[in-house]
Amino acid sequence: MSKYVALLRGINVGGNKKVPMAQLRELLAGLGLSGVRTLLNSGNAVFAAEGTGPDELAKRIEAAIDQKLGQSVRCLIRDRVDIHEVIEANPFPEAASDGSRFMAVFTSAPLDPDLVAVHDPTTLDPDNIRLGDRVIYQWCRQGVLEAPDLRQFADKHWKVTVTGRNWNTVLKIGALLDT
Repeated sequence: MSKYVALLRGINVGGNKKVPMAQLRELLAGLGLSGVRTLLNSGNAVFAAEGTGPDELAKRIEAAIDQKLGQSVRCLIRDRVDIHEVIEANPFPEAASDGSRFMAVFTSAPLDPDLVAVHDPTTLDPDNIRLGDRVIYQWCRQGVLEAPDLRQFADKHWKVTVTGRNWNTVLKIGALLDT
């Protein structure tokens, strides 16, 4: 069985799209996923699945949340290897000491090089944004609220969905995937 994390976009943030974690765990278990655990209240669920790829898992989870909870929520799936590659490729090792100001913004698909050439997010803050493999790293030295909004940038310029997690959460997800 492979281990995955579901990263739900925009739930339980500022009172929007309420998805109780107990209901999410029950919903995922009802889809036949095993060992379901949630992390925090912001839409991170670790689970094991067999014989289903990430894209199919995302579609099934999105459909179940819409049908059972009445919420239209995008879901990005990463496997254990993906998360550990994100952690190992950290281009800002100094940021790891303040994980609440360091973001990993996950993309739903690889970025189109032609779109990135025209709309490169690193130009928003050249010293603090780096592109990775289906992730954008953002070191928010002055805090997340003061940093450029990569979600808005991606929504406007690229044909992908993004969802961000602070580095502390990424490390906790990695640890959960290892258990």
